[in-house]
Amino acid sequence: MSPRAPRGPAALTAVAASALAAGLLAVPSPASAAEVRVHDIQGSTRISPLAGQRVSDVPGTVTALRAFGSSRGFWIQDTRPDEDTATSEAIFVFTGSTTPSVAVGDSVLVSGTVSEYYPGGEDAGGQSLTELSKATWTVRSSGNPLPAAYRLNPSTVPGRYTPHAGGGGSIEGLPLRPRSYALDRYESLEGMRVSVENAPVVGATNTYKELWVTAEPRHQRTARGGALYGSYRDPNAGRVKVVSLLPYAQHPFPVADVGDALTGTTAGPMDYDNFGGYTIAATAMGELTDHGPERETTREQKADELSIATYNVENLSPKTARSKFDRLATGLVEHLASPDIVALEEVQDDNGATNDSVVSADATLKKLTDAIEAAGGPAYEWRQINPVDDQDGGEPGGNIRVAFLYNPERVSFTDVPGGDSTTPVRVEKKGGKAALSASPGRIDPANDVWKDSRKPLAGQFSFRGRPVFVVANHFNSKGGDQGLDSRFQPPARSSESQRTGQATAVNTFVKALLNADPKASVVVAGDLNDYQFSPALAGLTKGGVLTDLVTRLPKDERYGYVYNGNSQALDHILTSRALRRADYDIVHINAEFADQSSDHDPQVVRVRP
Repeated sequence: MSPRAPRGPAALTAVAASALAAGLLAVPSPASAAEVRVHDIQGSTRISPLAGQRVSDVPGTVTALRAFGSSRGFWIQDTRPDEDTATSEAIFVFTGSTTPSVAVGDSVLVSGTVSEYYPGGEDAGGQSLTELSKATWTVRSSGNPLPAAYRLNPSTVPGRYTPHAGGGGSIEGLPLRPRSYALDRYESLEGMRVSVENAPVVGATNTYKELWVTAEPRHQRTARGGALYGSYRDPNAGRVKVVSLLPYAQHPFPVADVGDALTGTTAGPMDYDNFGGYTIAATAMGELTDHGPERETTREQKADELSIATYNVENLSPKTARSKFDRLATGLVEHLASPDIVALEEVQDDNGATNDSVVSADATLKKLTDAIEAAGGPAYEWRQINPVDDQDGGEPGGNIRVAFLYNPERVSFTDVPGGDSTTPVRVEKKGGKAALSASPGRIDPANDVWKDSRKPLAGQFSFRGRPVFVVANHFNSKGGDQGLDSRFQPPARSSESQRTGQATAVNTFVKALLNADPKASVVVAGDLNDYQFSPALAGLTKGGVLTDLVTRLPKDERYGYVYNGNSQALDHILTSRALRRADYDIVHINAEFADQSSDHDPQVVRVRP
C-alpha cells in the first residue's frame, strides 16, 4: 500500500451491503477453522462471498508485516492450498495504526470480520482488497517455513490484460480466469507471496520510494529499456509496482532509472493500491544493476534550419528552487542546443500557488531566461498572455499558461497588438499571405472546450524573411479517467471528449491559416495530454492539415513520458505540409530518470521554412 493512501475501517462492498439490507445474505455465526480457510474467504471472484461476516480461527502462516503508517497489519498464507487457481491462499489482516504482535514464520489462527477495502475510496474505480479487520489471533508456533513465492514471468502472466464487462461495467462479479487475463492472475494471487527474477525497471524510483518492473522482459520494450504503451489494446500486462517492507536504515530503497534492473529475486506479498495498481510489497529486493542509458543531447540546428522545441516545465514559478531553474536552463542549452523558439507549458504566475489576484508571469520567465543566459545560452525574449485569474486549471492559484521563448539573434517575433485573455485571434489574408489579427493571440478562448483549461497561444515569427506560425498548447489533463487497472472495463476516459473538442478547435484554426495560404508554415506544439493513437490526435490531424511527427519515429522511440511503468507520448510537435521535411527528436533527459527537472521530456524539430 502506498504511504499516500490513508486507510480507515474497511467497508462492505455495495454488493454485499445491498444483499444484507435485502435479507438475501444471512450473517452466520462465527465459523470454525475447520469450516473456513483463506481460499473460502477469497472466493473465485474479486469480492469475498463472506464479505461482512465474522470468521473464526482461520489458519495461516505469517509471511510479512507492515509495521509503519496508518495501514499496519500482516499477511497470512495457507500452507494447504486448494486446487482452484482462481482462489487466493493469502489475506491481509488489518490492524490500523497498531503494530501487530506477530513475527514472520508464526503459525496463527485469526478471527475477524471479512471486509472489502477500496484504496482511494470506492468511487475512485479501482480494485478492492479482501481483508480481515477487527482481528484477534493466536500464535500456535513460530519459525515455520514460508510457502514458495509464485513466480511472475511470461509463461504465468497472460498477455491479455483484463476481461470486459460490457459497456464499461464492473468486472467484480465475473469469475476469475487467471490463465486468460493478467488482472485476473494478479487478483487470484492477492496477498500471496510472488516474485520476479532479474526484473527490468520500466518506471523510475519516485519520491514515494516506488518503482515499476516488468515480468515480460521482451514485450514492447523501448529503445532505451522501458515498456512502450503503443495502443489501448496492449497496456503491458507484465507491469507491477514494487515497494519495500524492509527497514529503510538497513535496506535503502534502490534509486533506479528506466533501463536498470533488479538483479536476483524480488519477492513479497501481492498488494494493490490506487497509485499504480498491483504491487509487490517486497520482503526481498533484487540488487540494483545500472543498465540505464545516459541523458540525451540533440544536435545543433544548422544556419538555415529553424529549431522549435516544446517543454513542460512542471509548475514553474519564482518560488521554485533555484536548482530547478538551473537544470531547466542546462537542459535547454546543452541538451536541446538552444532552440530558436521554445513553447513552454506549466508556467505559473509570479507568486506560484498563492491563491490571490496575481496573474503576471514576468518574474517567472525572467528568472528562467536569466538562468539560461547564465548557462551559456542566448538572451531569450518571451511572449505570453496572462489568463483570467483561476480560469485555466492546474494547481489552484498557480494560473499556469503556455508561453513562447525565442532567440532574437536567430528569429524575430511579429508583434501585432490586440491579443488578450478573452479576445480570439483571427486569421487574416494580407498580400496573398496568411497573417494573424493579434500576435500573440489566444485561439477561441470563449469556447467551452477550454473551460478550466489552458488556452492555445498563436504567434507569428519571421525566420530568414519567411513567416512561421507557431501554436503552443497544453490540453486538459486525464484527471478523472478510470485507471487501466480499474474494476470497470473497459475503463472510461471521461476527459477524452474535452481534449477532442480542443483538438477540433486548433484544427479549425490551422485550416483557416492554410485556406489563407496553402503553403503556410505552421507548427503546433505542446503537452496535448494524449496519445498518437487517440481520438484527440485524430481530430487535430483531420483532413491531413498536420502531421504528428511522433508517428515518423521508429515505434520503439515514440514516447517522452513514463506513467506507472508505461512509456508513452503525451507531448507532440505537428507540422503543416510546407514543413514536411522536418528533423524531429524527443530528447530523453527527464521521464526515465529518478532525478528529474520535469516529468516530461522536451522535444525539438528542425525545419527549413
